Amino acid sequence: MSDQFFVAPRWASFIATFAGIGQIKPAPGTWGSAGAVILWWMISRFIPVSFQSASLAALALTVVLAGIPAATRVIRTTGTKDPQFVVIDEVAGQWITLIAAPITWKCLLAGFILFRAFDIVKPPPIRALERLPEGIGVVIDDVGAGIYAWVVLRILLHWIR
Repeated sequence: MSDQFFVAPRWASFIATFAGIGQIKPAPGTWGSAGAVILWWMISRFIPVSFQSASLAALALTVVLAGIPAATRVIRTTGTKDPQFVVIDEVAGQWITLIAAPITWKCLLAGFILFRAFDIVKPPPIRALERLPEGIGVVIDDVGAGIYAWVVLRILLHWIR
């Protein structure tokens, strides 16, 4: 961990790193996505099926709204455009991918793989979203990747069922 990490406000570091998961190496973004999938699987056990989609959409929106200012504070502190340890954007994108998806290991794994693929490849116009300022660019490009992955997952689920 860098000393710069600790200069950011604790709330911003906690949120931006998804409670420290962003400090896991290698591939902190993959760890952030995996943590998001596992956390959703655990939370979903306590939510009636009829409320799961709305609950995950609300969680994803909350993460986006909290993640943008948190990422912005960490970016300003570190002077880095998109620090690798900021993984709250992966959480938002991963949860968007899984909205309305059945909570089965196959579906969660497919959603995980699709989101990671779109997050890494960043097809147009996702790459352009990275150019938005500070935390907005960091978070919104993963929201875009999550939307792309959500669409592909919906198509897969339609054809597989």
